[in-house]
Amino acid sequence: MIEPKSITYRVAAPGIAVIRVASFPGAVGLDFAKALDAAISTLKQQNCSRLVIDLRGNIGGGLGSLRLMSYLCPGRLPIGYSMSRNGIKRGWSKERLPRIGSIPSSKLGLIGMAIKFKVLHRDRSMVLQTEGLGKQPFHGRIVLLIDEFSHSAAEMVAAFAKENQLAVLVGNRTAGEVLGGANFRVGNGYYLRMPIAGWYTWQGPCIEGTGVSPDIAVDVDMAALARGEDVQIEKAIQTVATL
Repeated sequence: MIEPKSITYRVAAPGIAVIRVASFPGAVGLDFAKALDAAISTLKQQNCSRLVIDLRGNIGGGLGSLRLMSYLCPGRLPIGYSMSRNGIKRGWSKERLPRIGSIPSSKLGLIGMAIKFKVLHRDRSMVLQTEGLGKQPFHGRIVLLIDEFSHSAAEMVAAFAKENQLAVLVGNRTAGEVLGGANFRVGNGYYLRMPIAGWYTWQGPCIEGTGVSPDIAVDVDMAALARGEDVQIEKAIQTVATL
């Protein structure tokens, strides 16, 4: 199995960049975060002030999505929260849940996160909050491209952007598959993977089973694809040019 490169990018037109994010590899997402930082830095050097983020077919992944969401706004905003069955039974409120507000950049940071969430708080109920990366030249001029094959963490990005009006969403409704899973050893070298936590946006909706709908619906045109034309990306570029 050949994994697609998680990040590719290009300048599509003067001042307009397209970043394709195929997945968020790694549980903590440190390598992804570094790659995204490098891509954003390069595109800013090329005077790109409008950004299309292509999340079509994104299979989800780990915490690397936090870095992408942090680039959508200047300050620290609550993104959403996961809640386990245990958390629901105990009546935990989102305001009192432990928060992840940054991706560790060192071994010490990784150790601190491990202690916090594997020793002190051994539950999948937690809040995600943006890192506060500061003002970016493309803020207010972002389009997210989504489709029915955008899963998990990609849907978290789309829901956050839509709820806070940080980007225009173009394409088709996402998959609606956002439950957090975990692996359990069942013996003889076998593991059982099952969902253990639901994901909620900060304003409350659980997008499991419903997905995130686009602001501008654009279907795939198979005939155009056969001619080498991608009508969805073309619409996304046209839209961001007007922002």
